Amino acid sequence: MSLKANPLNDAQLSALSQLVEGLNKEQTVWLNGYFEGRLAALGGVEVPAVAGTTVSAAAPAPQSSINLTILYGTETGHSQGLAEKLGEKASFKGMNVQVFSLYDYNYKKLHEEDNVAIVVSTHGEGDPPDMAEDFYKYVTGPRAPQLEGVNYSVLALGDKTYKHFCKTGEEIDVALKNRGGYRITPAVKCDVDYEQPSEMWMNNFLLNLSATETPEPVASGTSSTPSGGFGEEFSKSNPYMATVLEKVRITGSDSDKEVYHVELSLEGSGLEYEPGDSLGIFTKNPEALVEDILAFTGFDPQQKVDIEEEEYSLKEALSHHLEITLLTFDLLTKYQEKTKNAELAKLLADDEALDNYLYGHDVLDLLEDYPYEWNAHKLVEVLRPIPPRLYSISSSMESVGEEVHVTVSVVRYERKNRKRNGACSSHLADSIEIDEQVPVYIDKNPSFKLPANGSKIIMVGAGTGVAPYRAFMQHRESLGIKGESWLFFGDRRFSSDFLYQTEWQKLLKNEVLTKIDVAFSRDQEEKVYVQHKLKEQQKEVFDWLENGAHLYLCGDMKYMAKDVNKALLDIIQTQGGISEEQAEKYVKNLKREKRFQTDVY
Repeated sequence: MSLKANPLNDAQLSALSQLVEGLNKEQTVWLNGYFEGRLAALGGVEVPAVAGTTVSAAAPAPQSSINLTILYGTETGHSQGLAEKLGEKASFKGMNVQVFSLYDYNYKKLHEEDNVAIVVSTHGEGDPPDMAEDFYKYVTGPRAPQLEGVNYSVLALGDKTYKHFCKTGEEIDVALKNRGGYRITPAVKCDVDYEQPSEMWMNNFLLNLSATETPEPVASGTSSTPSGGFGEEFSKSNPYMATVLEKVRITGSDSDKEVYHVELSLEGSGLEYEPGDSLGIFTKNPEALVEDILAFTGFDPQQKVDIEEEEYSLKEALSHHLEITLLTFDLLTKYQEKTKNAELAKLLADDEALDNYLYGHDVLDLLEDYPYEWNAHKLVEVLRPIPPRLYSISSSMESVGEEVHVTVSVVRYERKNRKRNGACSSHLADSIEIDEQVPVYIDKNPSFKLPANGSKIIMVGAGTGVAPYRAFMQHRESLGIKGESWLFFGDRRFSSDFLYQTEWQKLLKNEVLTKIDVAFSRDQEEKVYVQHKLKEQQKEVFDWLENGAHLYLCGDMKYMAKDVNKALLDIIQTQGGISEEQAEKYVKNLKREKRFQTDVY
């Protein structure tokens, strides 16, 4: 058929007008994908084209002369997912696409490329991901080639919690420009809510690439939707209301830690996950903190404020939409720019003092410590939207079906004579009961996955870092996979903090779990941690690695992960009889082969 100027009747036009009125950008992007999917399902729509020919709106573009190489560097898998999505979009437009991890790409051929898209995260305090380290050093160093004739663009992922937000992507972007590359689309820097800006970057990048040639029209036809065009119904932008089936405290009453095992129903949602993925949970801020901020500022709780094109009362905004329990470097910078406070400027210039202040302080502390004559609108402008909290999934769908389990450590502490609570963990512990609902979505992590062939695995985790290993073992047991497995687990006390103890014992008895070594730091005068247990067993650990074992590390990034990484290098150097530099290459090769995977936070 051919398109009419206005194929809608009056009732349809009225309904459409009501639908699109007031939509924000994120909702508009989602609808665009929805209609692409509907068009494909209807077999495409013929659109008048040059010289009376027709093209299908849902059909792939004709084969293009455009060559595109997409590179990604990632720690958690988000950059990989976005790179693959860009690849699918570009392929659907007929471009000749190759997607490489920066482990697998021969970066010395960068100058031979026509068009390059780079999707890269920044890890920790401004560091490139392990897989991007060599590429980063090459393009920012003295050996970087001249890149005249190379079109490129960079999508940088990061977290504004950290001072060096998106530093890796930013420096790669500048380096390519300085070597003569043509920035065909400006670089985009994304915070933890990266979906909308990344989608806009992809669309702009592909539009600018397409403008470099005029493809011949193609005859009408039908086509399936490109993968990724219209995804599953429930997602981060459209979370599923999951019902709480079970909530049990799994630390003893004498423990100084509160850890809960929470089971949620996904029945009928269509959501699927794999061991190693995370559950995103949308939360609300502690009521006491909201009330304290309102009392300190004297603002009217019912005053209307705007957040991302929506209007809320100030109390609703502080309760459900703005981050107030955590401070970020970005917030402190914006706060100082508004207030011109000299003491805050000094803090921002002192890395050690800044780290100490960011840890454990909240927005009320900031208001008290660096006072300013705020009004409600200006204060809201400097606060960031509250991001959902991510929890490693502690179940396998092969075992539990349409359920998802998480292991939640409740954050509670006292500072300046005021009790502090983690936004999501305390909300789950104190406010959410069985049969109530919480909004959730699945956060995929392709960088933390079980080997498909039942290889040996070594799992290292402390505290709730053991959660994904419960999922690993459930998965293997349900599928009857008998590959050898070894768990190193650490916590404070055997009697009160041995998370899932009876389950590990049953897995040992059933020979699903081969070995377990535990470290309880407070059960003796000298503290013992998981890295000490690794060193005690270093000969066998090295033997397992030499015989193809996959190593997993999950838990605290700042302390535990660093100590385990150092212990691992020592073990490889000692047992392998090699130098420190060779041990570092050994570890890097494990990561390149995806035999050393981390999920640290």
